[in-house]
Amino acid sequence: MRESLNQLLDDPDIPQSVRDALAPEFEEVREMLNKLEQGELHLAVFGRVSVGKSALLNALLGEDRFEVGVLHGTTTRSHRARWEENIKSGVHFIDTPGINELDGEAREQLAIEVAERADLVIFVCDSDLTASELGAIERLQQTQRPLILVLNKADRYAKAELDSLMDRLREHVRGQIRSEDVVACSALPAPRTVIRIDAQGNESEERNQPEPSIESLRVRIVNIAETEGKTLSAVNAGLFAGRLADQVGVRITEVRRELAQKLVRNYCLAKGLAVAVNPIPVADLLSAAALDVSLVVHLSKLYGLPLTRTEAGKLVATIVAQLAALMGAIWGVHLVSAALKGISAGLSTALTAGAQGALAWYATRIIGDAAEEWLARGKSWGDQGPKRALQQILGNLDRESILRDARGEILAKLKAKP
Repeated sequence: MRESLNQLLDDPDIPQSVRDALAPEFEEVREMLNKLEQGELHLAVFGRVSVGKSALLNALLGEDRFEVGVLHGTTTRSHRARWEENIKSGVHFIDTPGINELDGEAREQLAIEVAERADLVIFVCDSDLTASELGAIERLQQTQRPLILVLNKADRYAKAELDSLMDRLREHVRGQIRSEDVVACSALPAPRTVIRIDAQGNESEERNQPEPSIESLRVRIVNIAETEGKTLSAVNAGLFAGRLADQVGVRITEVRRELAQKLVRNYCLAKGLAVAVNPIPVADLLSAAALDVSLVVHLSKLYGLPLTRTEAGKLVATIVAQLAALMGAIWGVHLVSAALKGISAGLSTALTAGAQGALAWYATRIIGDAAEEWLARGKSWGDQGPKRALQQILGNLDRESILRDARGEILAKLKAKP
């Protein structure tokens, strides 16, 4: 596991821009490597607002490390603390905001992200599970993390009520949480009033704060940490690394798409201008073909699948052949315009340059998109073949809008020339 994490961190094929975009995730991988080396286990505490998550952690820690308050939703961001329990692996607790807090969507997302990075999730409730709690448990199950379900504030229930409630909780999560991992606790029992009578028969009241009742939870955590801790930590690291690898792949694809779009646009402009200003039809077409080949060569390098100019030329020829079959009318206009420029010795260039340059721009846009699709598929058209791929590309392009914008930009560039 450590080797695979290190390979992910040191992969030379990941562009720096992707590393920058995913910097927090890469830092998390480094923390996970350190956690694996130290044999640590991270436990995230999760649940609705005011069910006593922070109080439960303080009771386990034996000190007030997490803020507890009567205000609705005291915890607004995640907090961590190390559990100084005498077990082989180090245990760190992570407190999270309530899942039904004000601005809850953002805070619930934060809590889910924290839980995804934890090795074990302690889900806290203080009554029968609500629909939102059941939904949250199901969502947490999708992160493939083991859960402990804790009924806090158990001191509020009579024994018969408590037994019935625990049975219902176990039934709710059957198949999701092991029966032995559904426990009852009282992290901060309600104060009790004690009546004392002195030797003279005088009565006085005292308010006593009972000790927390968390032994069942403590035992489960210790047992899991000692028997499953290393496995859980390694599995979690692997799951996170897998998600990060997927994110890296997606981001690399996005970066390549962004750079490819810029590259294609630059070649569209260059080809549009070259065709517009050149009055000789043969040289016109040759210069256009050379630019298309150069575009494909550059795209192949961008995708890490370099092509020679000969290979790029063959790919361009394949694309153009399909275009000729699909867009015969458009290429007819292009050839008529080219002929007009030659016959008039350039006198009609001002009239035809914008239109012909725009057509050249549009053709290069199609060639660039098609070549990019072929490269993104690993030098393959897939099962659909080049004709179907070109049809889909043409269907996704707004031809009239592209031609209009291209013509306007080409004419603007021509007017700006001294």
